[in-house]
Amino acid sequence: MQKDNLQAWNIRLSCLGFLLVLTVPLFAGGIRGTIKADDGTLLSYATIYVKQLGTGTTTNVNGYYELSMPPGSYNIVYQYLGYETQERQVTVAEKFEDINIVMKQQVIVLQQVTISSGNEDPAYTIMRKAIAKAKYHTQQIDSFSARVYIKGAGKLKDYPWLAKKALEKEGIKKDRVFISESVSEIQYRRPATFSEKVISIRSDGKDNNTSPNAFIFGSFYQPVIAETVSPLSPAAFGYYKFEYQGTFKDRNYDISRIKVTPRSRGDNVVEGTIFIVEDWWSIHSLDITTTKLGVKIGVKQVYAPIDDKAWLPVSQQFVVDGRFFGFEFEYNYLATVSDYKIMLNPELVVETMEVIDDKLHKEQAKEIEKKYGQKNQQLQERMASGKEITRKELKTILKEYEKDERQEQKEPEVLYNTTFKVDSGAYKKDSAYWSLIRPVPLTLEEVKGYKVTDSIAIEEKKREEGDTIKRAQKNKKGFQPWDLIVGDYYKISKHSNLQIEFPQVWFNTVEGFNLIYRLNYGIIVQDTNRTRINIRPTLRYAFARELASGTLRLQVRNRNHRFELEGGRYIRQFNADEPILPVINTFTTLLAGQNWMKIYERDFVSMFYRRRFSPKYSAETTWSWALRRELFNNDYFRWISQERNEGFTPNAPVNLELPNSSFAEHYAFVGSIGFSARPWLKYRIRNGRKSEIENSSPTFNLYYEKGFTGLKSQLDFNRIEIGGRHEFGIGVRGRMHLALRGGAFINTDSLAFMDFKHFLGNRTPLATTDPIGSFRLLDYYLHSTADKYLIANMHYQFRRFLVSSIYEVRMLGIRENIFVNYLATPTSKNYTELGYGINGILRFFRIEATVAFQDGKYQSYGFRFGIATNLAVRFSDN
Repeated sequence: MQKDNLQAWNIRLSCLGFLLVLTVPLFAGGIRGTIKADDGTLLSYATIYVKQLGTGTTTNVNGYYELSMPPGSYNIVYQYLGYETQERQVTVAEKFEDINIVMKQQVIVLQQVTISSGNEDPAYTIMRKAIAKAKYHTQQIDSFSARVYIKGAGKLKDYPWLAKKALEKEGIKKDRVFISESVSEIQYRRPATFSEKVISIRSDGKDNNTSPNAFIFGSFYQPVIAETVSPLSPAAFGYYKFEYQGTFKDRNYDISRIKVTPRSRGDNVVEGTIFIVEDWWSIHSLDITTTKLGVKIGVKQVYAPIDDKAWLPVSQQFVVDGRFFGFEFEYNYLATVSDYKIMLNPELVVETMEVIDDKLHKEQAKEIEKKYGQKNQQLQERMASGKEITRKELKTILKEYEKDERQEQKEPEVLYNTTFKVDSGAYKKDSAYWSLIRPVPLTLEEVKGYKVTDSIAIEEKKREEGDTIKRAQKNKKGFQPWDLIVGDYYKISKHSNLQIEFPQVWFNTVEGFNLIYRLNYGIIVQDTNRTRINIRPTLRYAFARELASGTLRLQVRNRNHRFELEGGRYIRQFNADEPILPVINTFTTLLAGQNWMKIYERDFVSMFYRRRFSPKYSAETTWSWALRRELFNNDYFRWISQERNEGFTPNAPVNLELPNSSFAEHYAFVGSIGFSARPWLKYRIRNGRKSEIENSSPTFNLYYEKGFTGLKSQLDFNRIEIGGRHEFGIGVRGRMHLALRGGAFINTDSLAFMDFKHFLGNRTPLATTDPIGSFRLLDYYLHSTADKYLIANMHYQFRRFLVSSIYEVRMLGIRENIFVNYLATPTSKNYTELGYGINGILRFFRIEATVAFQDGKYQSYGFRFGIATNLAVRFSDN
């Protein structure tokens, strides 16, 4: 229970290891002391780095540090953002050496380049060079191994009074500090293979999803890190403004300080300062903040020249601060570095290179390109020799190099390959072990936090033992009579279970109130594919018809196959995609007298089979044989008393193409086959399991349906449809989602109205269908067709538009959308919807305003309410 939660939290936190390392040898001697500013201020989280060992640590919140080291002579580097770096030569014996450091504020000098009216800020040429070389830095390290120590400390600063009792029962009080520590062994191999083995973990709390591992697993040299646009992205100038704030000396390196300001403040952009190493054009350090759904995340990174070959992070600090539904929290994470063992890419071994900004020095760039040409072989030679190279040439060679290398890989479509393991003894380390291995001393507040946890753990163990007994007693009870009303779940055996689902009660004018009751029996087959078998009987009773019906479904599925066989008697909407849900129709009928749902009944047998050939390609087929019969209204009950049938419409849909949609009882034999392809799909691998990267490829679909003559069926029609769908970002402004489908009936010699092509319309105030592929104001069946049709949907989400241009509104998670829906059928007259929506209201909801046109002429308008477009809630009748 509690232990499992803590373990899950620790595993997430321990993932904070990419490009971070720590060595903590257990020796009797070392160095310790405090680090202060020249005005006496204690410097929290200052970086201490040992050149000879590749070992690092930081001061704690009180400016104190302690680092164990074997006897010997060392060069110790002390760094803190905004202060001059100091280097000390130290001889370590068998005891600790006390070394207290007083740091002076950094002396910043402006270069000779000045900013005058009409001139570009020199920050832009510095950033252009750094951006041009960013891809080089991602390819420079061929492999590395390391060790990382990570400490997280957090507390709930406030919470709703309604949650007070439950939280205090779990030992959670305001300002109680929760701590987690971990030590991991890290290995990396270019281009994207990363492994982590956690060798020790200690924890006393949960991170409440504040863990910043997405930033650590990524790199600021990549265009996007943790869904945040990096200042070194090729598109950075569209997102940020840069300001040169001077240059200072750090040892023998010239460091330029650049202020980063987002052009539009909000989520997924950063604000703060980045320090760039001149000539290397690499990151020296950074101090930035960003936000995620209104939660503020502060990031500080300090880099060091490892063996004077590459600048890599030696310490990182994260501060996560925010409020969500009355819960206010603060978490601090710290990672310290040790034991870097790096191997450079032999094809990109370059000491320094002179990068010419072709935008600022156009003539010089032209002369260089004219002198050397642009053949890749010459470019490689010039880069290796350190000769001057233009920014454009550098981007060209690195792009080609990356492309050629990916083509040579066994799996070029795999963008990330990670392995994560926890050592069997990771949780068994005692406090004495942590006292020796911990490079950052605990504060008094953190020590108190561990003591509180130890006392609570004893009570938790007692309570857990009691809960185990209670659960065992409950499981022995088995079936209870009230389970038939409220539902329940039963474990039949190790690999099988039975579920009584909670009964559903809906209303429609055909059946009146109807009761739906389901059971679900599941079996897990112990084969390599983890095949699951489900048997699901459904019972339905219509009170107005005084008639019972039901179905029995058999489903067999695994990773690559899904087979369903179903039969019985049951009602169905004319549009099998269910444009209106039973729960919505219940309330519109009872409250407003609007019975939008139109249904018929069928006695049927159907079969469905889906085969996934690979994550990219799949096929499916559906076959059904049914006796279909028309149904009529039987119950006109409504909660608001009016005339018996006032406002209600017949159960036969109204359609412009087919004036009378009524039908005689008939048999129908229908089959279909469909294909789906995502040809450019990309993947990530974690612990050997491959998973898809969302929106990495558009989806294309081909569908064919036929009505057959035979087996008493008199149907004879053919329909074919083709379509595609994709979501992608557009520049700095937002995200676009497009969907396009078109089709036609090849012949329509014999078919009924339910065989027409129907569309996802909506006449209710609530929007419950797919926000991308559905209409907001379209009648459910008015423009259904047995001819040609075309459906186009465009949905665009702005990063900043009208109300979202207000920073405080953006921090609430509010986003604005515009959308266009288009339908072309013989009767639709180019039906078009133009809409505007506010998404993410209270994080979960959206409201939309829509206007409809036909042939460019205004028809109607309406407002719709729904779940936020990033969520999906559906209450189906199936």
